[in-house]
Amino acid sequence: MTTSKTLTPVALTIAGSDSGGGAGIQSDLRTFAFHCVHGTSAITCITAQNTLGVSRVDAMPSEAVVAQIQAVVEDIGVQAAKTGMLLNQEIISAVAQQVTAYKINNLVVDPVMVSRTGAQLIDDDAVQTLSHELIPQAIIITPNRYESQILSGLQIDSLEDMQAAAQIIHQKLGNKAVLVKGGGMSGNLRGVDIWFDGEKLETLTTQLVETKNTHGTGCTLSAAIAANLALGKDLWTAVQQAKQYVTTALTYSLDIGTGQGPVGHFFPLLQKSHV
Repeated sequence: MTTSKTLTPVALTIAGSDSGGGAGIQSDLRTFAFHCVHGTSAITCITAQNTLGVSRVDAMPSEAVVAQIQAVVEDIGVQAAKTGMLLNQEIISAVAQQVTAYKINNLVVDPVMVSRTGAQLIDDDAVQTLSHELIPQAIIITPNRYESQILSGLQIDSLEDMQAAAQIIHQKLGNKAVLVKGGGMSGNLRGVDIWFDGEKLETLTTQLVETKNTHGTGCTLSAAIAANLALGKDLWTAVQQAKQYVTTALTYSLDIGTGQGPVGHFFPLLQKSHV
């Protein structure tokens, strides 16, 4: 009987813990699992949150974040990694140094700087460190509307604005590809994403799912891209399939708590149960 030691794809998430289970590390690990990818983690912060919001955030020491990354990479190895909430300048810089040291090439950066409602989540110094030390090492970044505004310097109100922002971000920050997410846009642009890789400018659309339970969509998308990369898929295919995964997860979103519930990751099991 052979083992799967050399055959099992591994992905690493470097992000915060969501006690409500809707986003962050918890969402990432579920996404990896439902792609048949072994999930590993480095926790950057602990949050007390539920469907109504976040009531407390405690940062991990940067040395603890580094130790988690080293423990995973040096023993298990990773085929792809993603970052989520890194919280402060010290952690961002430490993570960037580890990415360089271990030559983590399939790095997906979800630049968690601003919420979908426009609230800034990290300070300006942290934004600068993220922009100059970590993002240039990413194979793709997945900023939302407001993060794209910060990174590009543009006010984004239209499809043309999104397209221009994607091209500016790519030129300024030097990563391989940019996916400007339209989840925070209004009207027909809600859920429309823009891809730019230096050559190809594409508009990605899927069916619009009407639900208030959208918590964790950004984490899930970036984790699904990383999972697909760990499986050996090319970047464009990884993004397309990740977007479809999120759309289906929204269709099966969970109406739990009294606020905004999360997307539903176990839809493959539900689909099989109805066969």
